[in-house]
Amino acid sequence: MIEKILVSVAGRGLCEEMLNMLTEIPSLKQASVTVLHVVPPQITAENMSAKLEEGGQILATAVKSLKVEPSKITPRLKQGDPKVLVPQVAQEEDSDLIIMGSRGLKRLESMLQNSVSQYVFQLSNRPMLLVKDDTYIKQVRRVMVAINKSEPAQQSLDLALSLVRDIPGGKLYLAHINPDRRKSGNGEEDPVLAEAAAKVRQQGVACSCHNSVGQAGVEICRLAEELNIDLLILGSPDRRPSIAKALVDLDRLLGNSLSDYVRVYANCPVLLTRTAT
Repeated sequence: MIEKILVSVAGRGLCEEMLNMLTEIPSLKQASVTVLHVVPPQITAENMSAKLEEGGQILATAVKSLKVEPSKITPRLKQGDPKVLVPQVAQEEDSDLIIMGSRGLKRLESMLQNSVSQYVFQLSNRPMLLVKDDTYIKQVRRVMVAINKSEPAQQSLDLALSLVRDIPGGKLYLAHINPDRRKSGNGEEDPVLAEAAAKVRQQGVACSCHNSVGQAGVEICRLAEELNIDLLILGSPDRRPSIAKALVDLDRLLGNSLSDYVRVYANCPVLLTRTAT
């Protein structure tokens, strides 16, 4: 269950808009919200003072735009490296979800252009909702979950159920991508989807099953667009050994993971869950 949300704001308003849509979901109405703006280090004290003043204005505007009870909002203005401070504050606040903007940089670009959201996702073990700059944010009604037999996928399904079951008119779209072209067909006949659908329907939630073949990232993004999905939830296991928790996973930064592909190419907000393996 999501009870504490950390929103990292940068003055564009997208993350605030996304949070407002989420807080219309009954199960999230009582969530407490930490609104964070991080001011990067500046060369001179004069520049730092100006940036802190600007940051304070960004933070105040963000807080004012939220449709959340003021008593449930904690504004925080920090100075330093956002790649370090966002996961640090999430740890301090024990946040259940991090919401961040994303430029949707591809592969090597995210490393060369110092992508904050990509680094935070690598360094944090908490679910992250990424909102790309060009994403059209809609009221959350149609939620898609990528399903397979893995633990991350099952936890993503549980999270999706906790969000959708109280949404009037809400619906879950279950997608299973099978690279074996001999096993394509009716989604309802797919055993992986059938098991997930039974679980969903037991809780009185409407759902539909979608089976496809091919590259998982490509097909997930295609289905999200075709089905007009409002929110896509994808499990992303944390495979790093404990000794490497402070190191960014270069394999993912170079774009070789499913979550990396989807965060770049999906046309809707993407909620990436984390599970240690």
